[in-house]
Amino acid sequence: VQLQASGGGLVQAGGFLRLSCAASGLTFGSYAVAWYRQAPGKERELVALSSNGGSTYVADSAKGRFSISRDNAKNTVYLQMKSLKTEDTAVYYCAAAVSGTGRYDLWGQGTQVTVSS
Repeated sequence: VQLQASGGGLVQAGGFLRLSCAASGLTFGSYAVAWYRQAPGKERELVALSSNGGSTYVADSAKGRFSISRDNAKNTVYLQMKSLKTEDTAVYYCAAAVSGTGRYDLWGQGTQVTVSS
């Protein structure tokens, strides 16, 4: 059972990226999935989440610019990021709440997003 995050890269401010989180060994549709990020010297923060019931949440820092979506047929969750800012530079991680405790306990390896000015 694992999550594989991809899609990061170097982009100019104002640009667009789409991150993907592909699951193997589990059915994504049954679990809540979230994207977190961690910038150098900062704590990890929640960016967006998608519940197994279909509701979504986007952090205030990303609202209006980021969106989260699922393709259950592909067992993949996406984070669409537009109007990127330099402060969005971070390692982005996807995580799933699989143990039933409500905690995000299965993590992908992270993908680097760097936004240049």
